[in-house]
Amino acid sequence: MRSLRLSLLWGSAQAGTSLTLASTAWMVSGLTPSPLLNSLLPALGTLPVLLPLRRRASGYGLQLVSVLLLLGVSLGKASSWPDIGLLIASLLAVLLFGIGGELSQLPLQRRLLRNPELSIERLRQGSDLGSLAGNLLTAVLFPAVRQFVPALLLLLPLGATALMPREQAPVGSADGAAEATAAAAALPSMAPLPLDRHCVLQGLLFGSLFALLPLWVRAVGAGNCFDFAMVLAAYGVGRSLQGRLPVLATWARYGLMAGLLLLTQVQALPGWGAVLLFVPIGALAAAADGALVDRLAVRGDAPLRWQTLQRSGAVGGLAGSLAMGLLTQSLGLGQAIPLQVLAFVAMALLLGRPPRPAVSS
Repeated sequence: MRSLRLSLLWGSAQAGTSLTLASTAWMVSGLTPSPLLNSLLPALGTLPVLLPLRRRASGYGLQLVSVLLLLGVSLGKASSWPDIGLLIASLLAVLLFGIGGELSQLPLQRRLLRNPELSIERLRQGSDLGSLAGNLLTAVLFPAVRQFVPALLLLLPLGATALMPREQAPVGSADGAAEATAAAAALPSMAPLPLDRHCVLQGLLFGSLFALLPLWVRAVGAGNCFDFAMVLAAYGVGRSLQGRLPVLATWARYGLMAGLLLLTQVQALPGWGAVLLFVPIGALAAAADGALVDRLAVRGDAPLRWQTLQRSGAVGGLAGSLAMGLLTQSLGLGQAIPLQVLAFVAMALLLGRPPRPAVSS
């Protein structure tokens, strides 16, 4: 029962995070039509992974402050304040949110995992379900003022654990506490997590894919916030179904994702059909994540491996979002999906190459 409560705490926070980021992305796409400025939003959100931050659970408080700032921005938008000021405030709030996440995520995971009945797999399931719930809330709650208040309420429960002194944090058993202490000692708070090349490349792909998705839905697809959130929700549903996929070669996953993205551009395909295609894309993406984490078994415990995936993916995502913003700023927003298909094909070809034979001396 206690492990279920901790899973719900984590899932609630992930729902609040998804609701916050999706709502902010849609709000910014309405403040400026510039692909480059829109790409700055996810780039700033991932920038903190490059900063030498001292990880601590109390950093979670910055995420709460960030949501309060975004709530103020949404009120300003409803009051017709100047768009440039609202845009700058939104970008700064997302940067603050990213800093809070980078500071607190790993310490909070390890604090929750002090309960021996709770596993990293269960936390991952809570993350996926929470993200899906947050995306669905983005669809049904509009305008932005109605989105950030629930986001704050979803983030608050984990905040009580995050801001609690470490010695008062809940512990499942002495063995669980000892294991968590040993795991924490394996990674100094000031030490940057190592990067993995394959994780960086995958982050580049998905960073470029989702960087301009809200602007593309608004400007090219002539959709609304509900349509954008449904795409994210379909992707989240797919991620929860990744265990049902057959075993595929690594290159095949990226090749299939390229083909599915290409199908979304078929003119005869109805809008709901394009949305549904993001279900298998999400499943393939989650399977690719799991395969990458399995490759990182020598890097340490499960929270550290997932954090390595997230940090490496964030570094790649930062580069991918800015690259896509620059390219579409010059080539046009309508070229975003074709460029993304080419990127996935290139990744499939790269991973499908046979390994080089060892050179004998």
